[in-house]
Amino acid sequence: MRTGKVMGRDWAEARRADRVRLLAGTLASTLADRETFTFELGSGHGHWLAAYAADRPQEACVGIDLISGRVEKALRKKEKAGLTNVAFLKAEASEFLDALPADARIANTFILYPDPWPKKKHRKNRFVQPESLTALAERSAPDARLHFRTDDEDYHAWTCVAVTGHPRWEILPDEPWPFEQVTFFETRMKARRDVIARLRP
Repeated sequence: MRTGKVMGRDWAEARRADRVRLLAGTLASTLADRETFTFELGSGHGHWLAAYAADRPQEACVGIDLISGRVEKALRKKEKAGLTNVAFLKAEASEFLDALPADARIANTFILYPDPWPKKKHRKNRFVQPESLTALAERSAPDARLHFRTDDEDYHAWTCVAVTGHPRWEILPDEPWPFEQVTFFETRMKARRDVIARLRP
């Protein structure tokens, strides 16, 4: 007899599979004829990625966030600016990576001021983990870049350790940040700590 816990896990896995399937259809259309694109994980209200997309009109861009209201505001920015090279989607990071078309590769990933999950028991929720870095590497283009920025000293140190210890990524300490666009959220931060890494050959 199946326990409630097992049945609950099966239900959750089925729901995830449904979300990935729907997202895959959206991404197949969004990234049609695009070999590479720029990805922002946690795009919020879209301030940064909309400005980046406007500055680089030939580059495809996709931003994801888990909160519907943020995605809606980002879409309004896109429409107001008349941008055709950026998409904002409601999605969870691992599901997004699983849903990507096989021929689509991430050239640049940006993670800007993510939730630091400061309590030790919650650190498992941080995106920067060995398995997440591996999944990102598998969906990235050759010589891809990972750009991480935080105001949290502990999360910065955590990221440096995780990336340094990962066989697929190497930190580039002297590489400049490629694009600056100060957002309302960033003005509230007390510090800016960056990590830029390159996908190893």
